[in-house]
Amino acid sequence: MGKVALVGKITHVPSMYLSELDGPRKGTRQDAIDGHKEISRRCSELGVDTIVVFDTHWLVNASYHLNCAPHFQGTYTSNELPHFISNLPFEIPGNPELGQLLARVANEHGVETLAHHATTLGPEYGTLVPMRYMNADQHFKAISVSALCTVHYLNDSARLGWAMRKAVEDHYDGTVAFLASGSLSHRFAQNGLAPEFAFKIWSPFLETLDRRVVQMWENGEWADFCGMLPEYASKGHGEGFMHDTAMMMGVLGWSEYEGKAEVITPYFGASGTGQINAVFPVTPVTGKAIPKAQASTADGFSLVSSRL
Repeated sequence: MGKVALVGKITHVPSMYLSELDGPRKGTRQDAIDGHKEISRRCSELGVDTIVVFDTHWLVNASYHLNCAPHFQGTYTSNELPHFISNLPFEIPGNPELGQLLARVANEHGVETLAHHATTLGPEYGTLVPMRYMNADQHFKAISVSALCTVHYLNDSARLGWAMRKAVEDHYDGTVAFLASGSLSHRFAQNGLAPEFAFKIWSPFLETLDRRVVQMWENGEWADFCGMLPEYASKGHGEGFMHDTAMMMGVLGWSEYEGKAEVITPYFGASGTGQINAVFPVTPVTGKAIPKAQASTADGFSLVSSRL
């Protein structure tokens, strides 16, 4: 029925917004902004109606959550970096019907997921920054998915991504893009050194690790990458513990995937962290490599939703 047309791993560095403003940082993130605009152009060409963002700035401590309100509008200031993102206006159409469908199918796959459509909860900047550059004309609807998962299994995040693909392909009448919004290595510069590392990676080890990962993506070394993801998330200081990346790989088919990444914005440093914009062709897969549900098979498991 429906179609997953595009999958991407994208940056959301707040210096992109700072790059718009008059001052010493003006224009310094234009390459990242242009990358977002190119992904937007491709989504338009592919007929995408909704962009689902795996947002590593939405922290959750139980279950998975979708913000699928019918409409988002407001003014946002980052509590993490208020000197970078301050008073950013936003307006984004939502897609509550698709959000509830994604949650239903995720639950059917053994991954407890709650969809929030009647909510005053606003998106975090892992969603707001890309939507600013990809969706300035509000052409796309958007759904935000919690991906800063503090006590979750990467296997469940991969299974969540696969379930969402199946929800779209089997039940949705439309075309969807999935974007993993988060960095590669995410070790911020030590306090007091942020200006020095504005355009650099924190350490040679992390930069070497990131660049090898990008090479693996371009070569299609997916079995090796999926196998190393838990350790990469840990030793690479992965943003959101790299649950966004696990979700993305689940959409693609996990280690069964045979496509190769196309880098849109080459790897770059930002405040010590490693960043990229890349897209991945969506190829036919059976789902045979998708990890089994993990949390829901544990002794003592019960649904959070049953206790609310």
